[in-house]
Amino acid sequence: MKVHLNTLFVSTDGTYLAKEGEAVVVRKGDETALRVPVHLLQSVVCIGQVGMSQHLMGLCAERGVSVSFHRPSGRLVARVLGFTPGNVLLRKAQFRASEDAAASLDLARVFVTAKIVNCRVLLLRAARDHGDPEGRIRAAGEGLRSVLKRIRGAETLDALRGLEGEAARTYFGVFPCLIRTEESGLAFLGRSRRPPRDAPNALLSFAYAMLATDVRSACESVGLDSQVGFLHADRSGRPALALDLMEELRPVVADRVVLSMLNRRQIRASDFDQDLGGAVRITEGARKRFLAEFQNRKKEELDHPFLGEKVTLGAVPFLQARLLAKALRGELDGYPPFLWR
Repeated sequence: MKVHLNTLFVSTDGTYLAKEGEAVVVRKGDETALRVPVHLLQSVVCIGQVGMSQHLMGLCAERGVSVSFHRPSGRLVARVLGFTPGNVLLRKAQFRASEDAAASLDLARVFVTAKIVNCRVLLLRAARDHGDPEGRIRAAGEGLRSVLKRIRGAETLDALRGLEGEAARTYFGVFPCLIRTEESGLAFLGRSRRPPRDAPNALLSFAYAMLATDVRSACESVGLDSQVGFLHADRSGRPALALDLMEELRPVVADRVVLSMLNRRQIRASDFDQDLGGAVRITEGARKRFLAEFQNRKKEELDHPFLGEKVTLGAVPFLQARLLAKALRGELDGYPPFLWR
């Protein structure tokens, strides 16, 4: 089992990271804010105007610690990695499967099914725990069930993507019902991404960017090529496999944290700025609070449906990447997705 390791998030502008022996040192001006042994880290995420020494980049690359640099919105700018680990035979098996239409469709079907199942679980939990007086949430859950019944009959990737899109519209169509705060500046106006047009969308996009970083690191930690996927089309610079594996984890990890912080008023309308073009951005202070909560949630333990044992939520991307590798090598009959209970 992959041991759950921490991700170091650094989001204060003007911060500089340096190497000190076998440790990562975080400095702000002349003061040392934090010192972390590199062996305790799986990845380092730098958000905003954060600098890093060449020596530290080299140490992280040697120790298999991924380093990523993001814009304040969470959008990935660059990553620093050492040599790709893992057996070349695994990557060749991945490439063969990606070129096989039937194999790609089978894997993509599993990713989409797991995503919709987990979205439905989130909706039904919300209806149970917080009420659904108008019945909209449960109706959306039934809508997702209807899509699930049709997925098996999808004969092409395009047909499958169409069903995924239908499920996403149903899910996000009732997302306003899941946000219980009445603060006007936190209204969800429908899913918008580039750029996000309201506060919940800005928070969702940031959460997905952080989750994508974890999943991409997980793929590469077991020797998979994060850019060669099955559901998402290959595109230069696009981590298609990471996006594939991320689908089933969006509601379990990212959406839960976003909804929890909004409903507990840990995030307020004043935590967002809007530019002249209408794009909404999360402020630095809110980013820090979100990252702290995101890290705390990753320590949460839950039962893994396939392994039958308790694991941390932060370990799930690494476990799923390892299970996918086993499936591609033929050590499992198929890829067992993470189904939330």
